[in-house]
Amino acid sequence: MKSNYLLCYDIRNPRRLAKVYKYIRGRGLHLQYSVFFCRFTWNELTQVKEELGRIIDPAQDDVRIYPLPSDPRPIIMGCGDRIPEGVDMFLE
Repeated sequence: MKSNYLLCYDIRNPRRLAKVYKYIRGRGLHLQYSVFFCRFTWNELTQVKEELGRIIDPAQDDVRIYPLPSDPRPIIMGCGDRIPEGVDMFLE
């Protein structure tokens, strides 16, 4: 069963930042510069944590994965369309 997560990161080195972004962009919806909405099974979450652990420098970088409620109701305030054109977002 998949669960919802908010994955956020702050990476100090530009090369590591690019690697983290490239790795995560295929696994979640890019909401803001370093924030992704993701849906993972437990095994997928474990794999993501392991791979990110190999990419980042834990002494300098910060990656956080926040579990979200199973029935999320997003509230969007401010300007800007964060969902790319042609992408439909359905929350279960």
